[in-house]
Amino acid sequence: MTTKGILYLIPTTLGDTAETADVLPVKVNLVINTIDEYIVENEKSARQYLKKMGIQKPLQEIVLHPLNQHTEAKDISTYLNAIGEGKNIGIISEAGCPGVADPGAEVVKLAHEKNITVRPLVGPSSILLALMGSGFNGQSFAFHGYLPKERNERIKKIKELEKGAQQRNQTQLFIETPYRNNHMLDDIIASCDGNTKLCIACDITLPTEFIQTKTIAAWKKQLPDINKRPAIFLIYR
Repeated sequence: MTTKGILYLIPTTLGDTAETADVLPVKVNLVINTIDEYIVENEKSARQYLKKMGIQKPLQEIVLHPLNQHTEAKDISTYLNAIGEGKNIGIISEAGCPGVADPGAEVVKLAHEKNITVRPLVGPSSILLALMGSGFNGQSFAFHGYLPKERNERIKKIKELEKGAQQRNQTQLFIETPYRNNHMLDDIIASCDGNTKLCIACDITLPTEFIQTKTIAAWKKQLPDINKRPAIFLIYR
């Protein structure tokens, strides 16, 4: 009887770091060299990542299964077939940890339904690193992903999150598409009370990393330019 393989959740860097060893343990490199098939968000960046990690197998021999907004459910269900043959499969996110604010969660759900062993590897999570660096409540927090695109709805949501931070003593985290970061920041500043605290965590783990917490009133005096820079926003009382 063939022993089932393992589904590994393989973390990646949060950006173009000079040394992967600065943010990823050796175990990740060791596991990568035991895998022949990967489920990835972006094939090009996944190959670049594997090359940077020093994968020993020729990249042309590696099978990459795409997982994005165009992937159909019927295709996803076939991605884990090799595990039944005793092979290991890895999920690689575009940045950070698979399954966290990431489509890889659907594959993990399927793996559990098929009684497949799921093994997450240690790596950088921008959400947790931002929370750690904020000075906010790390025991009660909520990540909301992207807020509404329509401005009035977005402002309504920001006020709702601020209220949640005040009433539940809960840190509220959310993100925006990098090229709209400055617009998001403007809306936060315009919507929140001056005493509310805002942490901006930008370019986490990169040489240009910026993590700073101030009250809304203090931020109004000087706003950073975070246009096109990956950022997480955190609101707290």
